Formats: sequence, structure tokens, C-alpha cells
Amino acid sequence: MKRGVFKSMSNLSKYASNPAHTRGRMFEVSDSPTRSGFQRDRDRIIHSTAFRRLQHKTQVFLHHEGKHFRTRLTHTLEVSQITRSIARALGVDEDLAEAIALAHDLGHSPFGHAGERVLHKKMQNYGGFNHNLQALRVVSMLENRYAQYDGLNLTWETLEGILKHNGPFEKTNSTQMPDVFDLEPMTYASLEAQIAAIADDIAYDSHDIDDGLRAGIITISDLKQVEILSQIVDEIYQQWPDIDKSRAAHEVQRRLITKMIEDVIITSKNNLKELNPQNVVDIRNNKKALICFSKEMGKSEKSLKKFLFENVYRSKEVTKNVIIAEMVIEKLFDKLMKTHDLPNEWQQKLQQATSENQKARVICDYIAGMTDPYAIDLYNRQFDASLQLL
Repeated sequence: MKRGVFKSMSNLSKYASNPAHTRGRMFEVSDSPTRSGFQRDRDRIIHSTAFRRLQHKTQVFLHHEGKHFRTRLTHTLEVSQITRSIARALGVDEDLAEAIALAHDLGHSPFGHAGERVLHKKMQNYGGFNHNLQALRVVSMLENRYAQYDGLNLTWETLEGILKHNGPFEKTNSTQMPDVFDLEPMTYASLEAQIAAIADDIAYDSHDIDDGLRAGIITISDLKQVEILSQIVDEIYQQWPDIDKSRAAHEVQRRLITKMIEDVIITSKNNLKELNPQNVVDIRNNKKALICFSKEMGKSEKSLKKFLFENVYRSKEVTKNVIIAEMVIEKLFDKLMKTHDLPNEWQQKLQQATSENQKARVICDYIAGMTDPYAIDLYNRQFDASLQLL
């Protein structure tokens, strides 16, 4: 493993992940005179095939439905922007935080959580399916851009953040776990990773409101059911009584984001002051996450999630295609397990598999990497069908 020579940044906090002290990469690379190791990780992720595929993977509303709904890609970009804002305010490495944010959804299957549920069910006897582990597989094994090695050859710190941004990861004995560093799964991740995790919550809490309003599933008046949103709506209409609905929706979203980010920054600073960590190791060894909402905002955020679950995620407009999507993934998996009818590069992977578990994992990797349109097109070719999503 080769450590970069890029100089540490003087404005980093003592408990930040310092690029000059990275634990390195699996394969040696030449040093860059202009970019830190974490900057290079970010750039490698952005240029990956898996990152581009996010454009055609479902967030909540299917991408083909129009009206500029979020996809996994636009969601990821919003998470990245929020992540950098919080990271800068807390004096930690923005590039590492951004790299983790950009990679955090690379392991998601087509059709959002519906596809993930089916793959986990089908892989129960073969080690299961988890989208964070799958993201780790993508960046460590499945991307094949470089002549010298498989994967993107990211730093230890970025790989750790991809695996553990949602907290300690206990189940790493799965066949889904790639052969990489010891990422110390039982500890918490760096502050940069914790920031990416909470930025994910802030992004989808806010943009799912916007998409729900755009789809006509909920109205501005419905938002008054949630206290924090009710306060924001009242503020807007007191200042602009005749504001049109689209502008009001945007105001709700941006004000909610601002409130949440400011709350995270204040709360996290207080947590850090209380702990007084001397380095990033102290962050990892702490028994709880340090990047979080205040108790009051945490309660509000749970109420907001409950509202979204009941009024958006369970709505007919969102669930109308879930049964179809689940059928597509399930039937594709079953048929490919029988026929092994995969493209050439995947056939080579199957030939190298020495057990049923490994063969199932190859097929799971193949399906998980599909975009929504590709999965539908393959289903139609495999079953001589003309299936379309509603």
C-alpha cells in the first residue's frame, strides 16, 4: 500500500481524516502533485460506469414518468452538496466526505427498495443482499476501468465510509463482502462518513416532499400535519400571501434543508466539544455517532418520515409499479440461475465460480447493476413479453 505525499491541509480539525495520513490503497499508484488521495477517490467515483447508471435507477418515482422527479443520480448529487456544506462547517475533509456521498448508493439495484427486497429474498441461501456491501463490491471488484486491477482502488478511508456510514456493520461474514482491507466493521466510521449519512436523510426528506407535491400526491395544506413543515408553510404565506404553489414548494424544501443543516452543525459541534477527540481514532472508538440532529429536530424528522411513508411512499402513484418491478427481478433471477444466459464478460465470471453460492452471487451482481430500463428490456427479451411500467 502506498501512502500519498500530498500535504495535509492546515484548516482541518485534529479529528478530521487527513489525506496525508491515509491508510493507503490495495494497489500502489503514483502520487499526484495536485490532488489528495481523497480527491482522486471522488474523481474515480464520478467517472465510473456505476455512477452514470444512477441516472436511470429509481429513487421514489420511476424516472420515465417525467416531471423531473429525482433519480438515484440527482439524489446523490443533492446528498453530495449537503455533505460538503456540513463538512466545511465542521472542519473535516470535504473531499473524503463528498467521495463517500457520491458512492453511497452505487450498490442499489433497479427499481429502488423493491428490487433490493427481492434480491435479498433470492439470496437468502447465498449470503443475502445489502446495498452498502454491494456498493463496496462495485468499487472494489465490479468496475473494470483500469489495466492493472479490478475495482477503483479507493483509499481505506473511502471504503470504510461506504461500508459504515450508517453505523457499525456487524454482518460482514456474508459472501457478498469483497476481499478488501480490514475495515474495522464494529467501530463507527469517520466524521466524514457520518456527515454523508445524515446528509442522505436531509436530502430525501426534503426532495421527497418536493416530488410528492410535484406529482400531486400531497398538497401544501397537507404539510401542515407535520409541525416543522407547518411552521415553514406559515412563515412563507405570512411573507408572500399570494405565492404560487411551485414557488411555495421550493421555499418549503430550501427552508427545511437550511433548518436541518444548521441543527446538525450546532448539535455536532456541541457533541465534539463534549467528547474533545484528539484524532480520528477517538471518533471511531466512540460508542455513538457524533453527527446527528438535536433531540427536538430528531423528533421532528421522525414525524416527517412517518408523514412521507403514509402519504407518499404508500400512495398508489408510487406503489402501482412495485408488484411489476418485483416480478421482473424475481423472474430474471430465477431464469438466469437456470440458464446462465449472461453476456460474455459475465459468462467468464460464472466459469470462474466454483460453487453454487458464487454462481448466485455473479447473477446477483449482474442484476443489481442493471438500470430500470435495462431490466425491463431484458425481461421482455427473456420471456418474449411486451411489459411496460404503468
